[in-house]
Amino acid sequence: MGNIITVGISDMKIASGDDILITYALGSCVGTCLYDKTAKVIGLSHVLLSNSDLCSNDSNVYKYANTAIKELVRAMRVKGAAVHRMTAKIAGGAQMFTNNTLKVGERNIIAVVDELNILGIRIVASDVGENYGRTMECYANDGRVMIKSFTKGNQII
Repeated sequence: MGNIITVGISDMKIASGDDILITYALGSCVGTCLYDKTAKVIGLSHVLLSNSDLCSNDSNVYKYANTAIKELVRAMRVKGAAVHRMTAKIAGGAQMFTNNTLKVGERNIIAVVDELNILGIRIVASDVGENYGRTMECYANDGRVMIKSFTKGNQII
């Protein structure tokens, strides 16, 4: 077994071989796992918010969907991945509070999907929305993604 690499909130990591990328606490945040099965390169981004225009003086590109996914693709290309071979699996974007008029999770999902569409990366699986948190594990050796939650159990997407 390879290394288990933790991806924090507003963070991104790349892996290969038998490594596993894992991110916790996907509530309204969205995890985006990109995989190039030919290069066997996987990447995981954990975005907090939809658009960097929300905080013009924040330089953390991994915090926002519109900048994090571009940076994830760039970093994967450095490791030999090709955009035309990448597929995406996404999770999170929950509505964690019953009286939340901001709909942060929904806006995050839309922003991630829009950015992937702009880049021409196909979403092959997702576990998004609803009202529960998730943990996302991404396996570099085969691109499988396990979603874990207290309320829904474990599932492979």
